[in-house]
Amino acid sequence: MTPTKNTSLFEAVIPIILLITLLTSNVFLFENTLGGANQIALLLAASVGAIIVSKNGLSWANTKDHIVKTIGSAMPSMLILLLIGSLAGTWMISGVVPAMIYYGMDLINPHVFLITAVIVCAIVSVATGSSWSTIATIGIALLGIGKAIGVSDAITSGAIISGAYFGDKISPLSDTTNLAPAMAGTDLFTHIRYMFYTTVPSMTITLIVFAIMGVNYDFETTVSSAETVKASIEQSFNITPLLFLVPAILLTIIILKMPPLPALMVGTLLGGLFAIIFQPQTIQEVAGSGISYAKASYITVMQAMFGDVQLSTTNPTVNKLLSTSGMRGMLDTIWLILSAMVFGGVMEAGGLLTRITRPIMKMAKSTGALVTSTVGTCIFFNITASDQYISIVVPGRMFKKAYEDKGLKPEVLSRTLEDSGTMTSVLIPWNTCGATQSRILGVATFDYLPYAFFNLISPLMSILFAFLKIKIRRTGNKG
Repeated sequence: MTPTKNTSLFEAVIPIILLITLLTSNVFLFENTLGGANQIALLLAASVGAIIVSKNGLSWANTKDHIVKTIGSAMPSMLILLLIGSLAGTWMISGVVPAMIYYGMDLINPHVFLITAVIVCAIVSVATGSSWSTIATIGIALLGIGKAIGVSDAITSGAIISGAYFGDKISPLSDTTNLAPAMAGTDLFTHIRYMFYTTVPSMTITLIVFAIMGVNYDFETTVSSAETVKASIEQSFNITPLLFLVPAILLTIIILKMPPLPALMVGTLLGGLFAIIFQPQTIQEVAGSGISYAKASYITVMQAMFGDVQLSTTNPTVNKLLSTSGMRGMLDTIWLILSAMVFGGVMEAGGLLTRITRPIMKMAKSTGALVTSTVGTCIFFNITASDQYISIVVPGRMFKKAYEDKGLKPEVLSRTLEDSGTMTSVLIPWNTCGATQSRILGVATFDYLPYAFFNLISPLMSILFAFLKIKIRRTGNKG
């Protein structure tokens, strides 16, 4: 939107400065910032923003309508998040995730585990077009394998996210892969082909780094414990390859383009059904003794879908692997997303974000400076608007004419939007993507951030190509 009347740059940045100050304070003063501190910080900053836009002429009714609209845009993500919680619960009690961990430890050499995690997640995310589904299914299993062989959760999460966002970026089934060319004015497959120029070197560097880390990782003291983990899983679950029918069916229906919400519900219910068929011991343990199996099945599946389930073994490592929180475990994250959408809605309603980015556009004289400004703006919107789609849509609209004026083809803009907007969303703790993946993996965003190499390298690669004028297509040539 156009900035409200007489909005100064100083006024526009006040809510941003306040938010950064509060979030920084929370890191030092609260052990669990996701439990409410960051949510209140976002709401306080939004309140200050609302006062500023109201002072400059925007009515509260208009601001409120924009907040509601912004929250509405995030509603599908929040519903998906709830279903991912349920899916994780039923896949745990059914033995699907334990089976993935059990067989995965046989198939994966510890020294190539990190590379394998990146490649497997990349393949699945390209096939499904969804980083969220990939991380919530294959990602959770890989995290369990990494934990069992002694790899840091933060490093494993970085590998999982690097692979999952590779597919989120280039799969023709991905929503962001379709959104970016639509905003820039190019077609889908031109966009995908052009992205390979920056994506391939970014992923190559990522794989090399993880390969070096894997080779130099000390697994001698952890391989023996992996056998203990397998034994504990085998004692607690009926492990059979038939359990892999559940993820196979889910991946198939996603590839066949069933919408995410019904697909995740199918996956959740299949997990519950397989728990009833294959895991009577688990069903009885969760529900308690002295009741019929039919009642126990209903109680256990429902509990796994909405609440806490903790299965006990003699191995503390396995106990951590086998705990889930269902939908309830996602509520703090949904609260964070709601708060972030309120802040983003206020900032966008009064045109404060546009007011902040306007000077940046004026300074972008060369192609390298223009691409760098676009990358910085996308990251800025990921931080302030807290939504991956806004970080693509708004900069796409803002910079489209500037790219045209410089004679740049629209795929240059669409690639830059993906390299920065899509890739950095998962690195912001209060962004819908960062908050979600942190909750799913159980690892703080700032813990996995240093190891999400693909996501960190991609925007830098886009800037490097622009300054070196590598594969920068211009009107009238094939660049």
